[in-house]
Amino acid sequence: MFTEELLRQCCVSFSVIMPRVSELSLDVRCKAEGFWSAAEVWIKKPHVVNKRLCGVKESEYEAVCSEDLGSCLARLTGTHGHELSELFPFIHVYTVDSGIKAEESWCVGVRTIIPKVEPNCNGNVYKEVIVKDLIGQAVTFLPIEETREGHVNLKKSNIYKIQLEENTDECVLRLHALSPDQWFSDGVAYPKLSWLTAELLPKLARWAIENKSSEFKSTLSLIPVEKYSVLYQQLKNKYKEMVKVWPEVTDPEKFVFEDVAIATYLLVLWAEERAEKGVTSRQSFVDLGCGNGLLVHILNNEGHPGKGIDVRKRKIWDLYGPNTHLEEKAITPSASFLFPETDWLIGNHSDELTPWIPVIAARSSYSCRYFVLPCCFFDFCGKYQRRHCKKTQYREYIDFISEVSGACGFQTDEDCLRIPSTKRVCLIGRSRSYEEPEGELAEARRTDYIRGRQVSYTSFTNVTQKDHSRHNHHGDGQEIPEPGSEWGSGFQPREKTETVRNCAALPRDLVDGVVLKVARALLELTAEAGEEGKNSSWKDTNNWHAGGSLSIREVAELLDQSTLQTLKKECGGLQTLLKNSHQVFRVEGGRVHIRDWRNGGPVRVNSKPKSQTSGALKTRLCWFHTHHPHGCPLSTEDCLFAHGEDDLRPSTRPLKKLRS
Repeated sequence: MFTEELLRQCCVSFSVIMPRVSELSLDVRCKAEGFWSAAEVWIKKPHVVNKRLCGVKESEYEAVCSEDLGSCLARLTGTHGHELSELFPFIHVYTVDSGIKAEESWCVGVRTIIPKVEPNCNGNVYKEVIVKDLIGQAVTFLPIEETREGHVNLKKSNIYKIQLEENTDECVLRLHALSPDQWFSDGVAYPKLSWLTAELLPKLARWAIENKSSEFKSTLSLIPVEKYSVLYQQLKNKYKEMVKVWPEVTDPEKFVFEDVAIATYLLVLWAEERAEKGVTSRQSFVDLGCGNGLLVHILNNEGHPGKGIDVRKRKIWDLYGPNTHLEEKAITPSASFLFPETDWLIGNHSDELTPWIPVIAARSSYSCRYFVLPCCFFDFCGKYQRRHCKKTQYREYIDFISEVSGACGFQTDEDCLRIPSTKRVCLIGRSRSYEEPEGELAEARRTDYIRGRQVSYTSFTNVTQKDHSRHNHHGDGQEIPEPGSEWGSGFQPREKTETVRNCAALPRDLVDGVVLKVARALLELTAEAGEEGKNSSWKDTNNWHAGGSLSIREVAELLDQSTLQTLKKECGGLQTLLKNSHQVFRVEGGRVHIRDWRNGGPVRVNSKPKSQTSGALKTRLCWFHTHHPHGCPLSTEDCLFAHGEDDLRPSTRPLKKLRS
């Protein structure tokens, strides 16, 4: 047994028995709770820092006293005697008058590290024993490898500790590495020591200062992370060719791999459900508002019967083949759109259908389940109206959909997906809060809840519009649905023809006016002083002037409210307009600059200057030649755009229709 007295003796003889220790420290302004909050991120979610990891699987932590710590570590690390006694001076930080009871001073657990790609490790499993010193405010990581036969090997060359030292006037976050001269790294389970010091420690310091707890659950909390990791890599390799043939205007990298990740989640979730119920038949599904249909395509290919429905067919549908089942149809919440034979309903960024999906699932059959990934904020009959200003809008909306799910009689689970999107919280209804014979009573509660929301929404809309317009006593809102009316009353499905909202269809004179106003403001700023000063003499020089820079917010302040309201209706708004005007502007890091075509030279296509490529010959006037006080910085021969009407050539592209 290792007693407190023995531990103190080990610390006293530190310089005699301890191998060489490397130490790096950062001054931080945080308290103990901030340190432990930051440490928990690295312990539970190392993948947020180490992008080569998919995550970890943790065992239950056990609280041990100092007398039992030795036997606990011997059992978990497979070390005994002298080997273990050498570790104690490194692990232990002795602090007196801490206020923590001796039996609560240590907490020990094990995490299994799950790489994104399985390494060549001869079947060994990477694990780490986590030792939390609650008195000394330190966490020690003891890497171990477990063989197929169950033998455990401690990797003594990769032991490190993170510690917070609180002094009277400062706090120091330290990273200690044991035997740094023998450090081994594969960059995955065993990060480089330089990475720990240069990447991990600064992030821990920032997290400790911020001490923010997430308002959402950890990612993949409802499924086995290791199974997700393996399947995701398989599906990613299987469907990566979709990126090359993507015919839509959306970003193929984002949408292909996002749908691969969502499909992986569902496939693992459904496999666990089959195992739990002891069945082998694969679950059927309907994806409501399926969009590009890739999720349906993957699920069909992986053996799940089902289909996708959307109001508008996409170009890519024709590439999937006959085994992918997609329907072009407008979905209206009603008795006509129930799916009594379907196991799961899916709402993947389903917009106005999102709150209706738990309702449709509940009314389809007692056994119908649902998965919904909310994105845009909709109520039953229009845009969602905020009610809780203390929450973020996203958190409030997730809570609303969860409330809908509960009102529909579902036991609701929440999880967070690993997708390249800020909207990645999903809600899942797998079981009911009532027994099947209670269906009529549950339906009555659902009906009352939906009508209450519709009445509340309509009344709120009427009052809001009445305050603005005062057209008549009833306002311009929708009529309140009568009891017994169609249960989707007030629902507004999206238009079959998608409205272009990327600033490309804005009136030309509006765009030109914004560009000219912003450019003049930038030219009034000196390149050296930026937004701080003005240059009164640049117009008199012969040197071409690139101006200064402004933030997006400062640019917005240059425009009138009417223009800003028009831009607000477009996806991306003002920033999209500026980026679309790439001939004139360069937008980087949230700041707008005048583009200097001398830096980087002409755009090249197939390694040839664009001006030499057939079909792309000076079909637009050069903005700088026309508007810049010093003209264009490039010669007529080098510029991709026409220097005057005589240099202009007819465009080979069809004309786009602009909104008037």
